[in-house]
Amino acid sequence: MSETINVPTMAEYMAQGKQPEVLFWVGCAGSFDDRAKKITKAFVKLLNNAGVDFAVLGTEESCTGDPAKRAGNEFLFQMQAVTNIEVMNAYEVKKVVTACPHCFNTIQNEYPQLGGNYEVMHHTQFLKSLMNEGRLKVEGGKFKGKRITFHDPCYLGRANGEYEAPRDLLRKLEVELVEMKRCKTKGLCCGAGGAQMFKEAEPGAKEINIERTQEAIEVKPAIIAAGCPFCNTMMTDGVKGENKEEEIEVMDVAEMIASAADL
Repeated sequence: MSETINVPTMAEYMAQGKQPEVLFWVGCAGSFDDRAKKITKAFVKLLNNAGVDFAVLGTEESCTGDPAKRAGNEFLFQMQAVTNIEVMNAYEVKKVVTACPHCFNTIQNEYPQLGGNYEVMHHTQFLKSLMNEGRLKVEGGKFKGKRITFHDPCYLGRANGEYEAPRDLLRKLEVELVEMKRCKTKGLCCGAGGAQMFKEAEPGAKEINIERTQEAIEVKPAIIAAGCPFCNTMMTDGVKGENKEEEIEVMDVAEMIASAADL
């Protein structure tokens, strides 16, 4: 059964002469990748549940340019970025929330020098603020007492110094939070950053995502919690590679909160 979820666009808001509280930047993964679409849906359900007035750009949203820039194509990055900035500025966007740390980092740190100045939040930061304001209830439910380890996305953690928002949300789910030996400022990349997600592995003894997944398996979690669609893919592949998919699930923090609330 396919459920209909209401997701308004900025164009619809503008037609009514209204401005949403926040623009939800979906990102390429959240729009096109089947696994990441589930994260998008979970986050939208949480926004609706909390009564957040939000909108998306829909077909007017294009790739932020992160993969192009990381792969060394500055020209393509600037073309993509300027196109997005023109669209967002035309809609007078002030606040952006995204479930992708790559989009978060690029819009927050690299768009300003091209004329795009916005308040940008990662979805875990935004959900934490909704929780603090009493607009969103985060309770344990099915995750209460489960062993969970959180994998820090590079562009949320070391690049932007946010380690606590996702962990605070997980603690509210009353889980047993266990840390990997390399976490927070010493976290290890999942192997997808720097546009590596889109190329074949180079010769070597072991792939990064396998190394990282083995570190997660060491702490014997029921769930590896993630906050990035790329990390989600890499850790899921790692769990499959280690033949642990029967025992260990990989879930985004937003999916866990939505699932606990039966949304």
